[in-house]
Amino acid sequence: MEKLQKPISVVVLFLHVWVLLVPFACAGHDYGQALSKGILFFEAQRSGFLPRDQRVNWRSDSGLHDGRANGVDLVGGYYDAGDNVKFGLPMAFTITMMSWSIAEYGKQMAANGELRHAMEAVKWGTDYLIKAHPQPNVLYGEVGDGNSDHFCWQRPEDMTTDRRAYRIDTNNPGSDLAGETAAAMAAASIIFRRYNPAYSNELLSHAKQLFEFADKYRGKYDSSITVAQKYYRSYSGYADELLWAAAWMYQATNDRYYLDYLGNNGDALGGTGWSMTEFGWDIKYAGAQVLAARFLMQGKAGQHWSVFEKYQQKAEYFMCSCLGKGSRNVQRTPGGLLFRQRWNNMQFVTSASFLMTVYSDYLTSTGKSLKCSSGNASPTELLMFAKSQVDYILGDNPRATSYMVGYGSNYPQQVHHRASSIVSIKVNPSFVSCRGGYATWFSRKGSDPNLLTGAVVGGPDAYDNFADERENYEQTEPATYNNAPLLGVLARLHGGHGGYNQLLPVVPEPIVSKPIPTPQPKPAPVTQPKPTPTPVEGKSFAPVDITQKATASWSAKGKTYNRYSTIVTNKSTKELRNLQLSISNLYGPLWGLTRSGSSSSYSFPSWLDSLPAGKSFEFVYIHSSSPANVAVSNYNLA
Repeated sequence: MEKLQKPISVVVLFLHVWVLLVPFACAGHDYGQALSKGILFFEAQRSGFLPRDQRVNWRSDSGLHDGRANGVDLVGGYYDAGDNVKFGLPMAFTITMMSWSIAEYGKQMAANGELRHAMEAVKWGTDYLIKAHPQPNVLYGEVGDGNSDHFCWQRPEDMTTDRRAYRIDTNNPGSDLAGETAAAMAAASIIFRRYNPAYSNELLSHAKQLFEFADKYRGKYDSSITVAQKYYRSYSGYADELLWAAAWMYQATNDRYYLDYLGNNGDALGGTGWSMTEFGWDIKYAGAQVLAARFLMQGKAGQHWSVFEKYQQKAEYFMCSCLGKGSRNVQRTPGGLLFRQRWNNMQFVTSASFLMTVYSDYLTSTGKSLKCSSGNASPTELLMFAKSQVDYILGDNPRATSYMVGYGSNYPQQVHHRASSIVSIKVNPSFVSCRGGYATWFSRKGSDPNLLTGAVVGGPDAYDNFADERENYEQTEPATYNNAPLLGVLARLHGGHGGYNQLLPVVPEPIVSKPIPTPQPKPAPVTQPKPTPTPVEGKSFAPVDITQKATASWSAKGKTYNRYSTIVTNKSTKELRNLQLSISNLYGPLWGLTRSGSSSSYSFPSWLDSLPAGKSFEFVYIHSSSPANVAVSNYNLA
């Protein structure tokens, strides 16, 4: 991290569906190979005692006394970019985005043999964050000093620079840092819940403490850790991180407290007011808005319905701006790359591409399209644009240059990265001094002695120009937060037509606060929550089971509203096709089905063509009445 972030310009202006199934052409690039390389990059960024299975073998142990001067163990974690400082804010964001990538597309990563490596990359970061949070209201947010570090050009293994640690606490708050770290811990707890539940619970415990700390003791972290101002100043403040953290806390816990926090603070903290055209380590509004939109699509917004609709409007503003169909669009290079700034522009490209990818899948699951001020866009169009950005990074650009080191045949050779640009300590253990590194290694014009496989560098300027020179830190320096969101997109693209469906819940079902309202008395007692299906000549409906239950209930303006979950199960031994449902007595919004023909007729959700034997899918609806009448009007078994 060699240069101060430029000020950010802003304009005021689900269903567990970690999903997929949008068609696209995968020819041209090996996204699986790019995914593998992109994950490997994180091993080159490791600080601390390296494990036996370390695959980047030109690196060795480093930073082994970090935290000692402060009486705390801060060994481990990641160097953020091409230097040897551990900056807490971008590190936490990196972990959040890696975790989100896995939560959405872990199945595709597993199919590529990379899920274990991806989770190890997350755990390397969360293990450090646990150490950095030794007390409920204490969080260490930086180890090392950017000024002294940048004065030297040394391998991490040779560091002679100041390794003091800097912290936030109740007297020196940092809501943005604590909030982002809470988000990272919460997001990571989701992906470890199945594989390591004890570790997941530990992460969640830290996340809860950090969120409370961030919210109760408010302030910007760079006012407390002033040495970070030149490198990772929090221009956006801390309001965005509070909302972002609350969204991840709700996703991880299903605790309505955090959902209410989003609903009650959306306006005051800017989540429903800021219309964003960027998303990254500093500014999280777009990410929080996408997550809030997801909760809305799940039917979880409850009495905060109108607030969450505003979140969704802002999320879609971001999407439209990236597509070039909004009222204020993101600039593009002549070659088609989203462009925000000259210094490390790729960080915005990869993070925007990730949001577009997941939002495309969310829209697909609901059967809806994106409505922009300059025309509508289908979920497929959104995904295809994200794909175009990834393809540009991998070499489909005017220079035919891959901006991922080690991918393709033409990629940066002089990366602005201390460890890769200096001969490995395992090859030549001779000490590299602070200034000697500049004279011997920084200034040399040859290729790096160590290949920084998978690193995504800063990338070209506004005119697609790029200078592969080590001193050109604006374009040749990589960063962990460039790679983290890209992992999810690469996994999604590599997965092709396969992927998750909405059959498995992401989080535990909410506690049912009220039972399903008792139906009005009828001549014969009703023992099931669904009506008896109306027969269709020549069809038997025994193979199709429909089960409804109320999963939430609340009161607003004198009315009681219920959220109903409806599970449709194929109980036959054959594949269910051409399913048609007839829904009557429905007085509110519905998600997870596709309307077909009349207002009461519905078919499979757009992402589902058929239902295999023994499988189920879910749709949800909200209204202020007893359960709607759901009946099967047609189907085929194949």
